[in-house]
Formats: sequence, C-alpha cells, structure tokens
Amino acid sequence: MLYKFKSKAAGDLIMLEPNGRRVLEIIGKDAGAKGIILPEEMPAATRALEAAIQREEADQQAANETAKAKGQVAARLEGGVSLRQRAVPFLDMLRRCSQAGKEIVWGV
Repeated sequence: MLYKFKSKAAGDLIMLEPNGRRVLEIIGKDAGAKGIILPEEMPAATRALEAAIQREEADQQAANETAKAKGQVAARLEGGVSLRQRAVPFLDMLRRCSQAGKEIVWGV
C-alpha cells in the first residue's frame, strides 16, 4: 500500500506504507486508509515529528559512541535511511499547509 498525501497548498507526497504509517503514528493520527490533518493540528504534528527525529538521532549517536568505545563499528539505521530523510518532505508539506490554512488528506 502507498500513502498519497494531498493538499491544495502543496504538491502530492507519496510514501510507502511502513514509512507513511510511522509518520502518522508519530503525529498521533490513525494510520488508516483515509484521513485528514487539519491546519490547527499541524503545529503539534510538526513538533512531534521534529522531536521523534531528534530522539532517533540522539539514539544513533549514543549507539555510535558505545560501539566506538568497544572498538566496534556502529550498527546502521534499519534500512539505512533515517527518519529525518524520510520525514523532511512531510515536514515541508505540514509547514506549507499550516501557513496556507489548508488541510492534508490521504486515501480520498
């Protein structure tokens, strides 16, 4: 399954199911087949996603330091792609839509 996020204030954004589900769960939305993010929900969604990115980066840094202290090579992120890399387009969409006062929908 793919998530296709749409809005009148930004271009469509397509994410693979595991990535779209993760982003939606982070921002507190039901990761169902259809949904909507209202403009008044977007600032909190942006903060939640940014906080999750910071947590993941801190965890990765700690893992790198622990591995280095043991003389090992640090494990890479699952799939080799960070949450930041996956979420930046979604964050951009959230910011644009929030500023324009337009909702984001998927599955419609």
